[in-house]
Amino acid sequence: MTRNVLQFAGLFVIMVLAQAICSKICLFNIAVPIIFIYFMVRLPINIGVNWMMTIGFFLGLTIDIFNNTQGMNALSCVILATLRRPVFRLYMPREDDIADIIPSIDTLGLGVFFRYMSTLTVIYCTLLFSIQAFTLMNLSLTIQRIIASSILSTILILGFDSLAITHREKRL
Repeated sequence: MTRNVLQFAGLFVIMVLAQAICSKICLFNIAVPIIFIYFMVRLPINIGVNWMMTIGFFLGLTIDIFNNTQGMNALSCVILATLRRPVFRLYMPREDDIADIIPSIDTLGLGVFFRYMSTLTVIYCTLLFSIQAFTLMNLSLTIQRIIASSILSTILILGFDSLAITHREKRL
């Protein structure tokens, strides 16, 4: 238990620092890599919604402090925290097998993890860029930013997860 807590605390710090570096990158003035949500994707499924919302709030608030975005990431992370378990159940309907699982490529397989993680990434990017735009004036630019950032973030998160695989986790 304490080993998992220390691993997730280390992952929190790594993701925040990586996002602080990646937030300065903007490809073609459209795509921004958002990799810190890997921390929320990777948390165990059996965490309660209240704890997940609290963790999401503090993660988003930390990113907001580094990026000076006035709570946009915190709001998006809290909404993502509430939608995480229903999205997981969308792709893994068996309740008895998901009691103590930590989502990764190794535990879920590439197909299920890709669908789960890419859905959460699209939801997060849609929330964040809709909050940032807060208007329908430049709808095409907002949609381009959502699509491009989702694709870039998904590729980077898959790469990061493939580096972070531990072979001790049991596969479903």
